[in-house]
Amino acid sequence: MGRITALEPQAKHARRFNLYVDNRFVLGLSEIVAARLRVGQEVSDADLAALEQEDAFEAAREKALRFLEPRPRSTIEVKQHLLKKKIAADVAERVVARLTEAGLLDDAAFARYWVENREEFKPRAARALRFELKRKGLSNAEIAEAVGDLDESESAYRAARARADRWRALERRAFMDKLGAFLIRRGFAYEVAKATAQRLWEETRASETE
Repeated sequence: MGRITALEPQAKHARRFNLYVDNRFVLGLSEIVAARLRVGQEVSDADLAALEQEDAFEAAREKALRFLEPRPRSTIEVKQHLLKKKIAADVAERVVARLTEAGLLDDAAFARYWVENREEFKPRAARALRFELKRKGLSNAEIAEAVGDLDESESAYRAARARADRWRALERRAFMDKLGAFLIRRGFAYEVAKATAQRLWEETRASETE
């Protein structure tokens, strides 16, 4: 058993504190963990071990929150990110559980976000979306709900419209081949790609005659 004799902010890390017990440096702690302590408080070896574990958890949680700042992530993405940052597996599991409880990790919501984002900025076939979401660690049920009843013909049309404008000066055969190949690379079936290319060819010709 010892007594806390000082809690001093670190010179290079404003939100971290050095913990001294009986005038001896023991641990560096995050601000949120240090805030629970006071000078004069008695601490045992078990208390210090628990503080060390809690500090590791808070550091991992901060890493996860920063990872979530740019966009939503799947549970697997967050877990893999923490493991790459050398976070212990049990700590990573605790962080994921805490973020899930707080509503900051929701795989079903992430799947919907992913599909909506793709549909708006980079439309692809449903099978391509399913493959992407599977790689993100989502379940079949979550994927099925998110992909839902996508209209592949309309997705293909929106995906190819800008390319059609770019290639409008081509002859029909070259136009059809290039646009069809582009759509197939996006995961669309041959029949959908062919029909979409034909639709856009007809639209480009109609706009030129107006």
